[in-house]
Amino acid sequence: MSRRATLGLGAALLLLFALSIAMPWVQLAELLAGDRALGLAVLQELRLPRALLALSYGAVLGASGAAIQALFANPLASPDLTGTTGGAALGAVISAYLLGFSGPLGLSAGAVLGALAALLLLLALAGRRAEVATLLLAGLAISALAGALTTVALALAPSPFAFYDAYEWLMGSLVDRSLAQAAFAAVPALATIFLLARHARALDSLALGEETAEAFGYDLTRLRVELVCLSAVGVGACVAVCGAIGFIGLVAPIFARRLTRGHPGRAIVPAALIGASLMTAADLVTRVAPMGRALPIGVVTALLGAPFFLWLVVRMRWRLAR
Repeated sequence: MSRRATLGLGAALLLLFALSIAMPWVQLAELLAGDRALGLAVLQELRLPRALLALSYGAVLGASGAAIQALFANPLASPDLTGTTGGAALGAVISAYLLGFSGPLGLSAGAVLGALAALLLLLALAGRRAEVATLLLAGLAISALAGALTTVALALAPSPFAFYDAYEWLMGSLVDRSLAQAAFAAVPALATIFLLARHARALDSLALGEETAEAFGYDLTRLRVELVCLSAVGVGACVAVCGAIGFIGLVAPIFARRLTRGHPGRAIVPAALIGASLMTAADLVTRVAPMGRALPIGVVTALLGAPFFLWLVVRMRWRLAR
């Protein structure tokens, strides 16, 4: 990726972060003018954690999506379409509502185990370099199964209000999170992105074929295990705090590969920057809802990402038909 593109992505991300902190500005300006301490508290306790979560969650979805797409050699692979986010949500629900581990560590452990189980099941069903149809069918099956089991877990929960408590979290939300929760999600997310980026050369070699990658001295079995585990840890930690949010991990790597001239490994860092920007922009869109109404961020990303996904499928079908 060129230096100009890197600077452009960085500048756009900084601008979106500043807007996320400042908007809506009218209410914040009134607070700062009337009670400066209260206004600063709103910035520090409400808006800053929300902005940090948007950055870290979007970044890890973008980076994980780029790694998963490179692993499966398929542009349709992403954490949500492969069942990773659904598995993470299922694990967190079981941990919190059935096993009673509702603390941050319990939720995170359940989400990571659920995401890991979903990715391992996908590898078993679809294979290591699955065709488009096989990958989609396997991913949809895992997502549907995870969704059904999540509903069953909520129905069997001791609390009769489990469905109402989990609705906003399952739809994805960055609202009313603390700085501690933001740090709890951001630290594994940043570590995941850093470790995934270290495999950039291996993934670029894998794009040339398994034999070529092995000739360069890469252990493909170990590479696959590490990528699956890293994606599960990073995405699972964020799902445990913010809930399941889709389509960022699909869209960001596709744009990133255009900036890296089709190199899947080099696209990991640009995908993280694009994913963070998209998530922050989607969070800004949620704020246009009428006062007193909550618009889940997962709904916004789905409304924006679903048409893109359909266009991508039609485009791939058209290419195959030529």
